[in-house]
Amino acid sequence: MMQAMIFAAGLGTRLKPITDSMPKALVRVGGEPLLKHVILNLRNAGFERIVVNVHHFSSQIIDYIRANGSFGLDIRISDETDMLLDTGGGVRKASTLFSGDAPVLIHNVDIISNMNLRDFYMSNSDNDAVLLVSERNTKRYLLFDEDMYMKGWTNIATGEVKGDSRLFNADGTPSATCKNMRKLAFAGIHLFSPSLVTRMQGYPLKFGIMDFYIRECGSARIAGHVEPGLRIMDVGKVETLDEAETFLKASKQIDK
Repeated sequence: MMQAMIFAAGLGTRLKPITDSMPKALVRVGGEPLLKHVILNLRNAGFERIVVNVHHFSSQIIDYIRANGSFGLDIRISDETDMLLDTGGGVRKASTLFSGDAPVLIHNVDIISNMNLRDFYMSNSDNDAVLLVSERNTKRYLLFDEDMYMKGWTNIATGEVKGDSRLFNADGTPSATCKNMRKLAFAGIHLFSPSLVTRMQGYPLKFGIMDFYIRECGSARIAGHVEPGLRIMDVGKVETLDEAETFLKASKQIDK
């Protein structure tokens, strides 16, 4: 069974004032909520079970899913109403809702793309995690070796580096190995093996999934995937909503 998780618990602070009265997941693009766009893309790709985590205006999301008959899918709610657990803590809490050891495709609710989610899921199941990445301009990059395995993270604006010990000299400065790493930007979609949950047991109640990947990439098989022809957009700000509608029309995900 193909299964997925949608990160929908965030506060949506970049989408204020819209998110003062609704969750980010229900902000509309092209007349439909972001959540619906992601759910339908997953359904069309063949996913049967979807876990949605909720916190900010959680009842609105739960009511919306119920009102739409769960879109004919097995949609399960991971309720973080009492405490927002961040992305890593959210995955750990939701893990009891996953089916066995099958990989879980994790998708940010505010990401829209032309990615073939079925192909991504089916072709990358041999690793502990696979992160969709791209060559775009940003300040924060993930670092990959020649085999496209993640070894760390860097902020090129500050020079900060985190990750595998091999990225550092004895004095803590970035090594030649670090400088030869390929820098790629995370695209908000990743494949997660439930076997990684056991590594999360020593983490605090709240932690980010990227912090987890950075800490574990020295021993876990965390791969990067660059998709040729990928078009992707983060619908994280009010000023991007009109652009997002144009994006969806161009990719024929909504009617023109």
